[in-house]
Amino acid sequence: MRADVDGGDADDARLDEAADDVEDATDEIFDGDAASPSTGAEQTTAVNRALAAFAAGDPVCVHDFAEREGETDLIYPAAAVDPAAVAHMRNDAGGLICVAVADHVADAFGLPFLADALDHPAVDDAPDYDDRSSFSLPVNHRETFTGITDADRARTIAALAETAAAVDRDPDGYDPTDFAEEFRAPGHVHVLRGARDGIRDRVGHTELALALADAVGAAPAAVVCEMLDDATGEALAPADAAAYAERRGIPYVEGADLVAALR
Repeated sequence: MRADVDGGDADDARLDEAADDVEDATDEIFDGDAASPSTGAEQTTAVNRALAAFAAGDPVCVHDFAEREGETDLIYPAAAVDPAAVAHMRNDAGGLICVAVADHVADAFGLPFLADALDHPAVDDAPDYDDRSSFSLPVNHRETFTGITDADRARTIAALAETAAAVDRDPDGYDPTDFAEEFRAPGHVHVLRGARDGIRDRVGHTELALALADAVGAAPAAVVCEMLDDATGEALAPADAAAYAERRGIPYVEGADLVAALR
């Protein structure tokens, strides 16, 4: 596992209190119709803690499905990301730092699926874990220098969140020309395009992250980063990811529980 810093009891208490605040608003979605690997009480607690953290601008750890990628991502609401958050993801997670945006936002930005935009014999967007990947263009904000530093990536991510929120407020008020005035490609922040019907259509980390954002009324943009194991070079095992999350006071939630609650 990558660098680790212990969390405190105060963080747990704050999350528990915040989770209680959202519980009344989410209880009605746990109607027992959807199957989940957790018990009802465990599911409610895990999802409520994740929602409370996301609403507060804090990260959550989300494991998708053993039969899919089988990976845990560290996920932030994009509007909350600053240079320290970028450093947290590259040190404690270690995967690719990407920004997921909702389908209608990608439409307004004029962002295609990357595989559709490339004309090269190497293009082969047929991963084993899904019908296609969600990658769109990698971008930098035009006010960045190289685009790779913590500050540069945080600037790009924050701007993507701001523009996604603006599109959400006024879908007709932003177009690809506006996007090109603010961002350039290629860059160092990979944009992911969410499925049109969200988790009803696809249940990757892209859609799970956007479902969290939607559930708490955040901008339709979220940052995802895969958690890797330094010892093996593989994806961090779910048990190890859950243990990390517990030490750090970060909510850990199963993708199946999010789908059952938010679909």
